[in-house]
Amino acid sequence: MRPSMFLIVLISLAALAQAETYKWVDAEGKVHYSDQPPPPDARKSERKQLGDKPAEVALPYVLQQAIKNFPVTLFVYDCGDGCTRARDFLVKRGVPHTSKDPTAPGMREELKKVTGGAEVVPVLQVGRRVLRGFAEDTWNAALDDAGYPKTALVQITPVQAKPASGAAQAAPEEAAPESGS
Repeated sequence: MRPSMFLIVLISLAALAQAETYKWVDAEGKVHYSDQPPPPDARKSERKQLGDKPAEVALPYVLQQAIKNFPVTLFVYDCGDGCTRARDFLVKRGVPHTSKDPTAPGMREELKKVTGGAEVVPVLQVGRRVLRGFAEDTWNAALDDAGYPKTALVQITPVQAKPASGAAQAAPEEAAPESGS
């Protein structure tokens, strides 16, 4: 390859690496992909650059089904060894869940409603099933029955629930679930 041709190829590749792609939804709900910015009346739009990481990797189907049919909520705060072991257990097993701090405004009432009045933590809710106190065997059985995989398929961090509207917001405990392969 001649030096001038090599330079042209390099410049072309550099320009391609900076290319932007737009994804947007029009007024009729149709999704469009373009190298041109979306029109001002687009309902939703995203700008991506070549090389950007995907926004979200799809979870394995078995995990999607378990989450859909039996969402997991953990009522816990810094209550000591039991709460720490409960958090670590769900993360190690790779169970996506919402973590709720019963000391946050509005969450105490929710915990009472879920447990029928008991306020002892940790409390695990798998779908409609409620388990009070951390017992690894019992928690494993509940998650197995709900269809959650026995070992982590993805790395997760729990979502910290927000207090009820109108109440002061508690600081997030951890970030949203991460996906990976």
